[in-house]
Amino acid sequence: MIVTRFAPSPTGYLHVGGARTALFNWLLARRMGGKFLLRIEDTDVKRNTPTATAQVLEDLKWLGIDWDEGPDKDGPNGPYFQSQRLELYTKFAHQLVDQGKAYYCFDTSEELDAMRKRAEAEKRKSVYPRPAHFPDESDVKKAQSEGRPVTIRFAVDQSKPVIIQDEIRGQVQFDPAELGDFIIIKSDGFPTYHFAVVIDDQLMNVTHVIRGQEHLMNTPNHQLLQQALGFRTPVYAHLPVIVSEGGGKLSKRERAKVLRDAVKSSSSLDLAAMAAAGGTDLEAVQGFLAGDSTPDMPVVDAMAAYAGVHLPEINIVDFLRSGYLPETLVNFLALLGWNPGDQREIMTVEEMTASFDLSRVNKSNSLFDRKKLLAFNTEHIKLCKPDRLLGYFKAYLKENNSPVAQADDALLARLLKVNEGARTLEQIEQKCRFAFMADDAVIYDDEAVKKVLLKNDGLVMLSVIVEGLKSLPEVTAESIENLLRGIAEQKQVGLGKIAQPLRVSLTGTTISPPIFDTVDILGLDRTLKRIALTITKFNS
Repeated sequence: MIVTRFAPSPTGYLHVGGARTALFNWLLARRMGGKFLLRIEDTDVKRNTPTATAQVLEDLKWLGIDWDEGPDKDGPNGPYFQSQRLELYTKFAHQLVDQGKAYYCFDTSEELDAMRKRAEAEKRKSVYPRPAHFPDESDVKKAQSEGRPVTIRFAVDQSKPVIIQDEIRGQVQFDPAELGDFIIIKSDGFPTYHFAVVIDDQLMNVTHVIRGQEHLMNTPNHQLLQQALGFRTPVYAHLPVIVSEGGGKLSKRERAKVLRDAVKSSSSLDLAAMAAAGGTDLEAVQGFLAGDSTPDMPVVDAMAAYAGVHLPEINIVDFLRSGYLPETLVNFLALLGWNPGDQREIMTVEEMTASFDLSRVNKSNSLFDRKKLLAFNTEHIKLCKPDRLLGYFKAYLKENNSPVAQADDALLARLLKVNEGARTLEQIEQKCRFAFMADDAVIYDDEAVKKVLLKNDGLVMLSVIVEGLKSLPEVTAESIENLLRGIAEQKQVGLGKIAQPLRVSLTGTTISPPIFDTVDILGLDRTLKRIALTITKFNS
């Protein structure tokens, strides 16, 4: 039986590259009737972020990627946090030491740094010099008594090249002399990534390892460890790089860079206030602007919100907050490096699962085309069943703490209905926010006021509309439409000359749901009040 896994490190939020890796592993397992495991690689205790694990789980669930074993779903291969499996790693490390396939080291960080600098000065690759005789337990005790760090390194077999058979890239060969003896147990007793992943994949019966291309350079280390331990080698497939529209690799750092550039170009921003909004201090912000450090994503997000800077969506939660549907992301991510063998693009999860095959994954870089993503989202909003779309809209409003969330389900369903053709849920929320603010809190767009209200008798038209609205026997979208069309015919002008002044007076902008529905949603009393406030404000 095929067993795949996704093994994120809780050092940050789930990036689109990680989500694609999870998706491809999940699709293969579901296509072949196998198992999909979720394992949390939390051995880097210094970089683990407390909220990251919970957010990764939430992001996967939002995407609809479920796991057969893992956190919240126990099974025979647990525990599923590497920090809870330390005894296993220690056992296998000592086995390698006993067999002369690994050895103790006692170098300090300063000594290792000096080795690297010497290699740089001599223009050669820095490879750890293997000792003529491996230290024994007495040497370990001596080193510990002297306060020196104790690590364990794997002795790389130098007798032959390492040949990796990759499902996407074919045969890839590595020179063992270039690899060097690498650490498998760190001085804090925790395993390195290389060691833990090999042990866990074996004990969890993982048959296929699908991961990003950046891990290809790690694979010879993993295969050498598998051979030394007598483990089987799983099928490897390394996915193509996802590149941004700017040409570089799509990276979490893009969000921080956009904020840094925007803040640097602003001369009026209160940096201390921005720091407070992000829950940090001015010194940290100055270090960030100097390029010396990068705050955690929640801090970056909060500071960007304060500064009014839109950050590009990179992490999965960013797409939820920007009003994308999970079906959109799954569909779009699946096509980053894979195709179904025909011309289909908009697909359901079931269609993708039925077509998925590693043989149709290519090795060329994949462009993260945001215009295409937006087009996909527009289509998936159209295809989404009303009840399901309502659920997504409510989740979006809650995530963004939107005032629109106070509406009941019937009104929210109507807002979705009158905004058919919207590209994102964010666009719908922004168009409908006008109805959920105080009548005297409307923020008018200067350009809209100049173009619509202060030219072509816009304010005069508002007075005419008021008289017409007061005379209506009942206020419905249909009666409002008849009224406005009648006024346009009487004044011998296009409907826009009537509708736009009304729209600006009610929403502050020239963008809203259809004007007939806008008035109906707001109600007659509030409509008349906003028109009166607008006339008073701009008549002078």
